[in-house]
Amino acid sequence: MRATFHTGLQELVHHLARMVRLAGDMMTNASIALHQDDLALAALVISQRDQIKAIYQVLERRCVTLLALEAPVAGDLRVVVATLQALGHAQRMGHLACHVAMIARLKQHNPMTSDKVRPLLARMSLLASQLAADAATAVEYQDPLSGCRLAVADDEVDALLCQLFDILLAEDWSHGVEQAVDAALIGRYYERFGDHAVAIARGVCYRVTGDRFEIDAETACQPR
Repeated sequence: MRATFHTGLQELVHHLARMVRLAGDMMTNASIALHQDDLALAALVISQRDQIKAIYQVLERRCVTLLALEAPVAGDLRVVVATLQALGHAQRMGHLACHVAMIARLKQHNPMTSDKVRPLLARMSLLASQLAADAATAVEYQDPLSGCRLAVADDEVDALLCQLFDILLAEDWSHGVEQAVDAALIGRYYERFGDHAVAIARGVCYRVTGDRFEIDAETACQPR
């Protein structure tokens, strides 16, 4: 019976990693759609919203079933609880990718028009996609130190967002209010996407060690 239970736990972790990768692929495609004015690709990303929601619901039910029927304790309980939390983060990552795709599809004036904004958002999109891939790898291989590494890239996303706001609020911004708002929203979506990826990696640390860690990108993880 316990062997079957542990197999179920392993399957949960495996499907969680796949869900995080799907969210990363969605953000990658949403960013390509934005940069290349690819309306069909943007529509594809938006259509995947229901897919990631369905995956979330199935895995959430599996978690609840394991909690209700198996009454796990100690390390097994941590796996189920942390997986539940990570599922919520992964679902929100998918929603954020859809938000980027919606701007790419629905807005008449692409916020990427500005030569100053384009490279910043391009770098943020690359980092966001990489953070998702790294978070999925951390889940798959149960790497407790992954949160520290992801936090370094996430700090760069935060710094780029500050640079973006400086450009959008400067007196020489000449592309209008609507494009400024859209660019700010896209930057914020990338920033939040990265935060969720880091949270998933932090959850791996909790699953493996039972410790909650604060992320310090300049030094290392320190336990509370």
